[in-house]
Amino acid sequence: MTSYRAPDLSQHPPRSPRVRLGGFVHLPRLLDKARAQTMGKLGDYVFPCPLDKRFFGFTGIDADAFLAEVKQGKSDTAMLAWVESAMKPLRLPHEIEAWSCWLERLAPGDADRHAGFADTLRAIAPGRADIRTSFDRLDLDDYVSFGGVA
Repeated sequence: MTSYRAPDLSQHPPRSPRVRLGGFVHLPRLLDKARAQTMGKLGDYVFPCPLDKRFFGFTGIDADAFLAEVKQGKSDTAMLAWVESAMKPLRLPHEIEAWSCWLERLAPGDADRHAGFADTLRAIAPGRADIRTSFDRLDLDDYVSFGGVA
């Protein structure tokens, strides 16, 4: 059984980056990774990865402060309340929505990232032309990494 209170990301992936909490994409995934980090069960995942850093940059929250709060065993609801109180500057709901929509549609970026994206697709899903965003690739990689066939 998958435990999201104490996730073992060597046994199952974190939640999809598309899952939202308080309007924020990626926050539930970030919480899964932070909880796994505190338990020493991060598997092949990275905390904080570049996507995590985008969240921290948007909210103005320090990754170490975030991790310290997670270590207290707070629920998703309690962590959302903490994020909302710790944001600098305070973000309004429409700003969170716009940022989340932007991040959800984000493509790889520069030439090196495009090359890495293409290399990953060739390795795990040759012939797939529908994987276009970073979130598409993350979801597919999570699926394939835990036994799925693309």
